[in-house]
Amino acid sequence: MRHKILVVDDEPAARLGLKRALGALSCEVLEAGDGTTALEEIARYGPDLVICDIQMPGMDGLTLVKRLAEQGSPPPVIMMTAYGSERIAVDAMKAGAYDYVSKPYDVDELRCLVQNALEAVRLRSENEALRDEIRRQSGFGLLIGRSRSMEEVCDMIGKVAGTDAAVLVNGESGTGKELVARAIHEQGGRKDHPFVAVNAAALPTELIESELFGHEKGAFTGAASRRKGKFELADGGTLFLDEIGDMHAETQAKLLRVLQEQRFERLGGTETVSVDVRVISATNRDLPDEISRGRFREDLYYRLKVVDIFLPSLRDHREDIPLLVQHFLEQYNRKHGKAVKEVPVDAMKILAAHDWPGNVRELMHAIERAVIFAESTVLSRDLLPEEIRVGGAESTGTGATGWADGVLFQDAKQESVKYFEAAFIRSALEHHNGNMSRTAPAIGMKRQALQQKVRELGIDPEIYR
Repeated sequence: MRHKILVVDDEPAARLGLKRALGALSCEVLEAGDGTTALEEIARYGPDLVICDIQMPGMDGLTLVKRLAEQGSPPPVIMMTAYGSERIAVDAMKAGAYDYVSKPYDVDELRCLVQNALEAVRLRSENEALRDEIRRQSGFGLLIGRSRSMEEVCDMIGKVAGTDAAVLVNGESGTGKELVARAIHEQGGRKDHPFVAVNAAALPTELIESELFGHEKGAFTGAASRRKGKFELADGGTLFLDEIGDMHAETQAKLLRVLQEQRFERLGGTETVSVDVRVISATNRDLPDEISRGRFREDLYYRLKVVDIFLPSLRDHREDIPLLVQHFLEQYNRKHGKAVKEVPVDAMKILAAHDWPGNVRELMHAIERAVIFAESTVLSRDLLPEEIRVGGAESTGTGATGWADGVLFQDAKQESVKYFEAAFIRSALEHHNGNMSRTAPAIGMKRQALQQKVRELGIDPEIYR
């Protein structure tokens, strides 16, 4: 992309000097001799950046900045000020200017400032594109992603939503399995009826039957009145059974009968209750393995899994992280009354490189924390949780150095070495912008050895480019 820069100065010689100084940046340079003409050029050509003198006859630079600030998305403006007029330049920045340079200016300093301003333009453009993408995907609730794996998930949702088929959603904790269930419900014919969610792992065994099927007064100690269960509450709609793999064997048998017959008796009762419920279930367990170990009923498994949807872990679709970050920024800005808009490249690289053992839920909490503590519009790397900045304990619960019962010294040592290697190589790749040929000699390794180590550690150099 060839950027357009508008130079505004009433002196032709000054415009020529700026044009020559900017020639090395391969930009298209437009010219205007006063503020009024500059507004016309901006409306006609939409430049990416404006470099403007403050002192001009007619409409001066400060007035131009104020006029541009009244527009929706004005280009950034760099002010040119004579020595001793810095106070006016500061006023211009308060009015909306990006920055200023004093005359006579240093060419290299000017070029660096211009490049920074154009980088800010690029980031703003990317953020707008991300917001547009989020709006485009609003039909699937919070299932944000444009990676191939997430597009496949959304495609499956679209195909199965209009049916009443039982769906089993499989994926790690924090990947958004309930969001898939809600998207199926909201896209289907039952959307005007209840969506009821119950977590099988969160309920004690003695209470889960009462939660699912309800109970009659006096059915057990404390049952002071009749209570409807989740199946009754979801009649006509959708029942989402989360962590189905943790359900007790006896309850599995009763659930199977309800799925087959769509009727049941409340706990302690004899009246048969008929319901029309679509069941969507989810688990982070390997149910075929649980079946082989005798912990899950095979007939229930096939009843629940007419259609199965696999939700990938966040580390398997890292390309969606910027989109998710933008979505959570907007969500938590509204919640906490903040205006955090910019995520610098170094912070985004850290977010993209982390393995996210807690998946999207972990990312969501990290962004909320950062928004809460942010004191400006920038989400800097220092606002990210320490375990994300330094790599953290990615595959065990022991951390890189902490002791845990049952963990052998040699195993812990190997894990610590792996964490160190990963953090060290990630830092070097970040410094060299993901260039393996420059990174290898800089850290004293052969390129082939570094490639092998990167594969072993699961590091993607492309993240740092």
